[in-house]
Amino acid sequence: MPSNFCRSTFIPGLIPRSFLLALAFAVASLPAMAQGGKGIITGRATDTSGAILQGAEVGLQQSTATTVTDRKGEFVFTDLLPGSYTVTVSYVGFSPFSGSVTVAGGQDAHIDAVLKVASKGEEIVVTAERPHGEAEAINRERSSDNILNVLPSGVIRSLPNANIADAVGRLPSVTLERDEGEGKYVQIRGTEPRLNNLTIDGITIPAPEASVRQVKLDTIPADIVEAVEINKTLSAKQDADAIGGSVNLVTKTAGELPALTLESIGGFTPIVNTRYVGQVDGTVGQRFLANKKLGILFGASYDYNGRGIDDIEPSPDPNHAIPYYDSMDLREYRYKRTRYGFGGSVDYELKETSGRFLH
Repeated sequence: MPSNFCRSTFIPGLIPRSFLLALAFAVASLPAMAQGGKGIITGRATDTSGAILQGAEVGLQQSTATTVTDRKGEFVFTDLLPGSYTVTVSYVGFSPFSGSVTVAGGQDAHIDAVLKVASKGEEIVVTAERPHGEAEAINRERSSDNILNVLPSGVIRSLPNANIADAVGRLPSVTLERDEGEGKYVQIRGTEPRLNNLTIDGITIPAPEASVRQVKLDTIPADIVEAVEINKTLSAKQDADAIGGSVNLVTKTAGELPALTLESIGGFTPIVNTRYVGQVDGTVGQRFLANKKLGILFGASYDYNGRGIDDIEPSPDPNHAIPYYDSMDLREYRYKRTRYGFGGSVDYELKETSGRFLH
């Protein structure tokens, strides 16, 4: 019985034109699809002399995204659609910065924000290291998500702080438990020392003594840190083990410009026929290699404190109802305290938003 069937034969020369047009359109659109991905904006905020501005507020006018510059003055915005964006940077004491940048799909765009000191009319403002350090602290406190107090190294060095505890005691709502006149333990917002903790670059430091939780801060020289941060309320990225607050010591790192600092102070105390007090500290650091990717810094501090006590101890007579002192001890104590510390850091920038460091 005959059957009807249909045979189809593929002939290259007879491919439908509509299929060829669709294929050509798909191939041509591949680069456009690749370019249609989201991009990134990176940048750095500095002043006219090249000094890094940490804690500056950065925003995009075309969106609600905001961020804050880190310790290197850098910032980053991710997951951005291709197009033109206006970056704004504000910092206390400086005129606001505004600049345009174009984001291409799947690529990184970079912008350098250079802020100028704010001026008013013909007024001339002369600033030195301490005002600059205080402005940095104000900006970091203003942009922080929690209640934060910052004491930068410029302010620490401007005052004769024997140790870190003496420096921290100058911040508001902080009191000290002292030993022979020097600060030892920190009390934040009236809480006892064991309810606070100590961190170095965010890493919790355990107490060296077995019977107490708090760390003695009189053993740490005041001039080997970059800044001291007091977190009076903890953020989500911190351990919830400090009811009163947390003291964070920020170590020094190499800056954009070579640095060499040598300082020395000396004096005496009038007690016990005068005793010598002196301190010497220094810091040296620089960045190396192409684009200053490698930073090396080393610092040291030495402190000598010749201390003394004139002690008068009256001895009451226990046989009298009314206090009666029939003897008195006159004592003189002479002792000395030496304190020294060393610190250093090595960091390498893999790219603008990542790197490796050793402190």
